[in-house]
Amino acid sequence: MSRRAAFTLDAAVHAAAAAAKAAWWTAAGRATRALVRPTQGEQAEAFTPTTPPVSARRLRAAYLSAFDKDARDVAAGLYPAMDVGVDPMEVLRRATDVLTDARAVDQRRRQARRTEVRAEVSSTAYPSYYRQNFHYQTGGWFTEDSARRYEAQVEALFSGAAGAMRRRALSLLAKSWRGRDHRGLKVLDLACGSGGFLRDLRAAFPRARVLGLDLSPTYTAQAYRKAKAAVVQANAERLPFADASLDAVTCIYLFHELPPRVRPVVAREIARVLKPGGVLAFADSVQPPDEPDLARLLEAFPAFFHEPYYASYAAADLPALFARAGLTLEDRDKAFLTKALLFRKP
Repeated sequence: MSRRAAFTLDAAVHAAAAAAKAAWWTAAGRATRALVRPTQGEQAEAFTPTTPPVSARRLRAAYLSAFDKDARDVAAGLYPAMDVGVDPMEVLRRATDVLTDARAVDQRRRQARRTEVRAEVSSTAYPSYYRQNFHYQTGGWFTEDSARRYEAQVEALFSGAAGAMRRRALSLLAKSWRGRDHRGLKVLDLACGSGGFLRDLRAAFPRARVLGLDLSPTYTAQAYRKAKAAVVQANAERLPFADASLDAVTCIYLFHELPPRVRPVVAREIARVLKPGGVLAFADSVQPPDEPDLARLLEAFPAFFHEPYYASYAAADLPALFARAGLTLEDRDKAFLTKALLFRKP
């Protein structure tokens, strides 16, 4: 079989598996919403939209674009098919766990209980903005249950599209590195979380040295188990790497969860550790100008999922933010609710 035919077959198998995964997590997400009825009942904060409803047709087209782009990149040989998980019992267990925890999450949301984790984790090693219940999740970023549950929660939230969306950053990095010898290259997945994207990096660049970094001890442990890569526990505001020591940094869904005053600090740290010519492959939420037809979803997101810094992120000029740190915007992409940007250090 030719290399091109192998890529085509790989993409076809990948597309079928991704479709099955999307259908499963769409059903899990609907079950969760039916169980807790987030738009009904008493709420600590009322959501009053200011933007028009989203067209179902436009929403479906945006959703499918993530899978279409991912499949095309697999077919083009940019990176291998995503590991979507094939153990039915494990997938069922993960979905059941999300549903079981959904009531606790919803009660926390309705009562605006966002910071009780601060009473449990008081170490000065963790900034106060980090010691809260982002997304109202049980245990914040600090429990093993939270780390184990996170990937399933985001897949249920985004109807199975989370992996395909964040791989837009992988696409930009793979295009940037295409034709290069990856041996000796060093890439850091900053704020790697529970390791889903870190695993994708290892599969895409098996000859490179792939590292992960996260501030949560339980998430770093989960990332190591999932990706089988070296993972460091550290604060993104003070990266434990020498100046000009990394060939690439990836950063997935971090900046919308950082306070405005912290974003420039982290941007400067990324620029500091990159070698001249090194790249940052960045992915985060689309901003309203990127997808005006989906503005209602972007408006509802922080209201229902406790994202205290999302409004400032939505208004941020990201190219300018990174330009001030010394990085130049080189490429961009987007799919569904995620945008990806590639920056280079001159």
